[in-house]
Amino acid sequence: MADTRHVKVLIIGSGPAGYTAAVYAARAMLAPVLIQGLQPGGQLTITTDVENWPGESSIMGPDLMVRMEAHARDTGAEIVSDYVTSVDLSKRPFTATCDSGDVYTADALILATGAQAKWLGLPSEDEFKGFGVSACATCDGFFYRGQEVAVVGGGNTAVEEALFLTNFASKVTLIHRRDTLRAEKILQHRLLNHPKVEVLWDHQLDHVYGADSPKGVEGVAAKHVETGEITKVPVTGVFIAIGHAPASELVADQLDTHHGGYVVTKPDSTETSIPGVFAAGDLTDHVYRQAVTSAGMGCMAALEAERFLAAQGEDSGKVETNPLGYGAEVPAQ
Repeated sequence: MADTRHVKVLIIGSGPAGYTAAVYAARAMLAPVLIQGLQPGGQLTITTDVENWPGESSIMGPDLMVRMEAHARDTGAEIVSDYVTSVDLSKRPFTATCDSGDVYTADALILATGAQAKWLGLPSEDEFKGFGVSACATCDGFFYRGQEVAVVGGGNTAVEEALFLTNFASKVTLIHRRDTLRAEKILQHRLLNHPKVEVLWDHQLDHVYGADSPKGVEGVAAKHVETGEITKVPVTGVFIAIGHAPASELVADQLDTHHGGYVVTKPDSTETSIPGVFAAGDLTDHVYRQAVTSAGMGCMAALEAERFLAAQGEDSGKVETNPLGYGAEVPAQ
């Protein structure tokens, strides 16, 4: 039977931003409830080695998210395995309706639903995800030092990823389905004049091929868009760089968005266009898209939610965040 519950702080999303927000909100005695969504742990659950998380020289993405969830639970956050199907931000308390039928009302809402890389939808692409196929050069480029890699795309994302990969790879092949790039002119100039980069014009990725034991990419087959001729390119890494899509469907018609659906926040803040609604992580970030920056924004969202509730006379009255902003807690006056 469906239930209706009221909470002080409701967090939607369970990546680094959501779990960090839960930790900070729980430490502020706000009894937060976090609803995990369809993919608990977010994009890191489909990442293998993570080598850029501070304090961990190497950790598996799913393991990191299990630890973050456990940390949130240990601090007192309630974690709910459910999926939010709709939210009403027209009035406070805000209302979130879940797939289970349960309804939550909340005095403050933190959105941490993230963003998803756009994929081509090829079976072979899916087969080798995490084993040579990636959508994040910043995350995984280091693993291809001295190796040949391919990048698929022709916009700013693809060109930036290709240029970044030249720091590690011995050769980068950019596969683009047109005969001109859509990227900014300055980026095009840098790419086309880079000695490590080769562009395969008028081609689209047909399939990725590789080995099963150990599992890994050995190359890609690219098809000419007019002749259908197949060109094989031997590579050990394939980066799909056709953009990201923020998971803002729940709020796109209620909050201000930009850059294709990313939620707008105030400068140096996670405050959205509706007071009491905060957004953190990849849902708002079309620039960095890193786990560590998402976690930082999750911290900001929780602290700002705490201050918002205090200003409304709805704080717990037990703790207060140090106004210097260092995260220390002092007894409330």
